[in-house]
Amino acid sequence: MNKRDLVRKIAQDARLSNMQAAKALDAVLDGVQSSLIRGDRVTLVGFGTFVTSEHKARKVRDPRFGGTMQIAARRVARFSPGIELRLALQKSAKANHTSSAV
Repeated sequence: MNKRDLVRKIAQDARLSNMQAAKALDAVLDGVQSSLIRGDRVTLVGFGTFVTSEHKARKVRDPRFGGTMQIAARRVARFSPGIELRLALQKSAKANHTSSAV
C-alpha cells in the first residue's frame, strides 16, 4: 500500500473527499515527524510507538577496497507495534498458514 492507496482508504472509510483525506494524512505525518525531530515519543494506543535512537559513529570494513571507513553518528526512527497490532498480525499469520496448508 502506498500513500495514494492510503488516502483513498481514509477517504472511503471516513466519507471524506480525497483532498480532505490527503490533508488529514499529511497533518498526521507532519505531526509525527516534527515530534520525532524534537526527540519526543509518539504513541498511538493499540497501534504502536515511534521513537528515535542514536547510532554511534563507528569504523567498518570497506568491502570494495579492504580498508576501514568511518560511518558517522546518526539518529534513526524506530517503531514498536502495540499489543493490538501484534495480536492482529499473529491472528492473520495463523489464518494464512492454516488456509495454505489445506
